Amino acid sequence: MNIQALKAVEKIEAELKDVYKKIDETALYNFDKVLKAFQKNRVSQRHFFGSTGYGYGDVGRDTLNALFADITGSEAAILSPYLASGTHALTVALFGLLKPGSLLLSISGEPYDTLKDVISKENAGSLKDYGIKYRFVSLKDDKFDTDSIKEVLLSEKNVPKVVFIQRSKGYNWRNALSVSDIKKISAFVRNIEYSAIIMTDNCYGEFTETTEPTEVGADIIVGSLIKNPGGGLAPTGGYIAGKKDLIEKISFRLTAPSIGTEITSYINGYLPFYQGLFFAPSVVAAALKGCALMTALFRKLGYNTMPEPVAVPSDIITSIEFLKKEELLDFMKIIQKNSPVDSYATPEAWDMPGYEHEVVMAAGCFVGGASIELSADAPIKEPYTAYLQGGLTYEHVKIAAINCFEHFNDLKKI
Repeated sequence: MNIQALKAVEKIEAELKDVYKKIDETALYNFDKVLKAFQKNRVSQRHFFGSTGYGYGDVGRDTLNALFADITGSEAAILSPYLASGTHALTVALFGLLKPGSLLLSISGEPYDTLKDVISKENAGSLKDYGIKYRFVSLKDDKFDTDSIKEVLLSEKNVPKVVFIQRSKGYNWRNALSVSDIKKISAFVRNIEYSAIIMTDNCYGEFTETTEPTEVGADIIVGSLIKNPGGGLAPTGGYIAGKKDLIEKISFRLTAPSIGTEITSYINGYLPFYQGLFFAPSVVAAALKGCALMTALFRKLGYNTMPEPVAVPSDIITSIEFLKKEELLDFMKIIQKNSPVDSYATPEAWDMPGYEHEVVMAAGCFVGGASIELSADAPIKEPYTAYLQGGLTYEHVKIAAINCFEHFNDLKKI
């Protein structure tokens, strides 16, 4: 390990001590919340075993759902290995809540690339194919455009609707939305249209704060288990949590009307889901510290980064804008080289399903594509922006940061 690089990184760590302290305080609060939920639901060894066939009376599945509902302050939840990704979970939720003629209104701008096809791709079984209307309102200076939101809601006064919020940035240059942001806009929407269903894509944001959007006004939250709440141990899966009547409607799309969550077996057992959820607050804290470190490091090296180095991140993603495509690819190679799995591989851009541009990914992960593990991805387009996320341990991110420092700049610049 390069000693000069180590000292430079340690100097940045000292500057981040107040940020780290806040992250630790949040982790302690969330860990206490998770522990109490485990105790309340009387989790025991019998809940870890799987089932077969229809899965009637699968106590592991049912208790896992109840546990996650308690942790997120929800009335009910679906936490299932059969939700293959965050996009899949969002799709199931949207089809459960929307009917032909109703409106989906995104108030945080256009959603992440993979969800755009779910909404509007023709002749693919999209929402558009089923006669569901879609509109979006862009953020204004990274804030909700309340005037435009009000205008759309009033113009669609007699149409049932889902108001959609994407908490994380996706491939956009902005900060993640905080729970406080979601609380304020939820109250605003309620004052205009009480019957609107407020749904939040919660990916990358779980356990970054002491509350979740369902505790401050959102009716439904959706996410992936190979991101924050899986704690790096969940091998697959996603979740949907919120109001009980809405979860029931969604469950009819997950399986079949009138059956809902009464069935689905999983022979492999639920141990990694319980254990991952238990570890999640600590793992997310490590990822947040890594996010703060990488943000501050590359800012000092002269690159544009997001979020601000002195701020506690609202999700686990660091955005780094590189000057050239070659720099972006070099960064991806460093992250891959510092991975525990497939460290010898070289990331290359490819036409990834659901994305508008070619995407390059560095993901030497134990769980394939798990972005709670140290990983990065970027669309190949200008400006050349990398989106770094995760880190099961802070030490792993720190080592990657030291190697990034060595490659990208002369040590004398800090």
